[in-house]
Amino acid sequence: MARKSDSSHNKSSSGAYKSKAFHLEFLNSAQKMAWAAFEQQDVLFLLGPAGTGKTHLATAFAISEIISKRRQRIILTRPIVEAGESLGFLPGTFEEKVNPYMLPLFDCIGKLVGWEGPQREKIDRSLEIAPVAYLRGRTFDHSVCIFDEAQNATATQLKLFLTRFGENSKIIVTGDPNQSDLHGPVALVEIVNKLQAVPGIGIIEFNNSNIVRHPLVATILEKLG
Repeated sequence: MARKSDSSHNKSSSGAYKSKAFHLEFLNSAQKMAWAAFEQQDVLFLLGPAGTGKTHLATAFAISEIISKRRQRIILTRPIVEAGESLGFLPGTFEEKVNPYMLPLFDCIGKLVGWEGPQREKIDRSLEIAPVAYLRGRTFDHSVCIFDEAQNATATQLKLFLTRFGENSKIIVTGDPNQSDLHGPVALVEIVNKLQAVPGIGIIEFNNSNIVRHPLVATILEKLG
């Protein structure tokens, strides 16, 4: 969906986004709508099945905001505890414990701007990993705040994240309500239902026809339910 580019900042009418850092092709109408919604809304929910490019799009938008100097920081958050295993019992330093959960986001950054070079260094300097457990009392100004895999978050965690952003900031929440690792009702669905009519909050829903990974992904999801 994206390749590195040396072209200047530009919105293409042909279904692509071009910047100094990368060239992003929109592979379906939902992706194009999502990009437009990024620019129009302060809080955006991207909902839908795996492989539709939700995380990739969110990361690309955050990078574009840093490269264009409209924002200064990228805040990345993902639920740390997904299957009953406490972070405190995992071996290693804080970074060693957290980084495995963030690999999908790191992979997106690498695909968009590469793993080294001046653009990657600029993105790395702007980047902060912020687990939900450490968010209380914080405010993020001039930032793009991404909460990935939000179907695995509780209502309390989502509420905490959604109230952290401050001046000149945007929030992006991605998730698939049908793939939660938690038992019981999915808090993401409840949160979206309560906020969907609020001005400044946007919701883009993807479906199996929007999957851009291997063609078998859509079939697997359909067969497995």
